[in-house]
Amino acid sequence: MGDYVWFHDVSWHASYAVYFFVIGILAGLSFISFGSWRTPALRPLREKTAYASFVLLGLGGMLLIADLSQPMRFLNILNPAYLNFTSPLAWGALNIVAFSIASIVYILALRRRDEKNGQLLALITALLALGLPIYTGFDLTVHQSRPVWNTPIMPVLFVALAIASGSAVGALLAAGNTEAQKVLREYMLWSAGAVAVMLVSIMGTTNYGGSAAELTFMIMTTGTMGLLFIGVGFLGGSVAPALMLFAPMGKSQGVVLVSALLILAGSAALRYVLLMAPQQLQTLY
Repeated sequence: MGDYVWFHDVSWHASYAVYFFVIGILAGLSFISFGSWRTPALRPLREKTAYASFVLLGLGGMLLIADLSQPMRFLNILNPAYLNFTSPLAWGALNIVAFSIASIVYILALRRRDEKNGQLLALITALLALGLPIYTGFDLTVHQSRPVWNTPIMPVLFVALAIASGSAVGALLAAGNTEAQKVLREYMLWSAGAVAVMLVSIMGTTNYGGSAAELTFMIMTTGTMGLLFIGVGFLGGSVAPALMLFAPMGKSQGVVLVSALLILAGSAALRYVLLMAPQQLQTLY
């Protein structure tokens, strides 16, 4: 009598993994839109990537608002007097608002064919976009007691994933444009390779960490999580595309498009596992 079981729950649910995925793509697309001002081959993607980035920003914003127990509280991020500036979430909220404003002004400049200010606005938007994957990675890094998250490499990994997934979407948007795909192939090749190297580093340090880190490594590399992390994310979404794009056949349009799809599937799986697997440990004890 009186016995009970305490069911521990995760703090960050799977919807955040979707948000991380969306925010990474929109950041990568912003980089491409800015790159179109410096790389003529990307010029046909300038408006497409700018519009797609803004649409994904709306989707990401809705995911964040829907996760709130009281959705109207999102209005608090518009009130600087309410924000706690010692929290990375506060700076992330300000970054999102600033990026939203910059994106709107940039799109208006594109619609007006304002070449004079367009490049400067593209640069400002891209720099604010760079802050999005950095702050999402930093949100995880500051959790000192959470294996895998508490590593300085996490924001860098999120930036590499943003470049890879954004370039993959850009390659799909540029289907038939061989010059644009040639540039995006290079982006995908090196960013996918960088992601693979960082994942090896994370797995190595986690496997040889303390007991909590080793248990987290077991969760990440076995069962369904292992299939997603090792199979879909690491091998399928990072190693395989990098090898395919590096090979002589990697310049063909078919290989580029297949690699883009693999990178998107892999980056989605990696974000899910990196978010959820370290939290599963707390549900077991």
